[in-house]
Parts: sequence; structure tokens; C-alpha cells
Amino acid sequence: MSSKTLHSITFFLLVIGGIDWFLYVLGYEIGTLFLGGMHSTPATVVYVLVGLAALYQLVTHKKDCKIC
Repeated sequence: MSSKTLHSITFFLLVIGGIDWFLYVLGYEIGTLFLGGMHSTPATVVYVLVGLAALYQLVTHKKDCKIC
């Protein structure tokens, strides 16, 4: 998998995480709305992937970002 593809996937996951936090403030959660509840296996998988995406971006952002 190329660096650009991985960057795009992790960026997308971070957007999902950001939207989830926004909806949480409004009283909704993506895990509850679409994945069968916050503690369901699919929701846990998505939350783990979002967390790993954040760590990946934290480590590689400076190298991948054209603005930085």
C-alpha cells in the first residue's frame, strides 16, 4: 500500500472521528446510530481504527503534509 493511499485512508478515518465527536456533543453517536451500539464489536473496530489513524497521522504528518 502506498504512502499516499494510507494517508488518504487515515485522513478519512480522522474525519469520521471528528464527526463522531461533533455528533456526541449534539447527543448522538456514530457507534449507536450505525454500528449497533457503542460497545458492539463493529463500533469497537471503528473506534480502534480511528485511534490508530490518529497515531499514524501524528507520526507521519510532517513528512506527508505539503503545508507543513
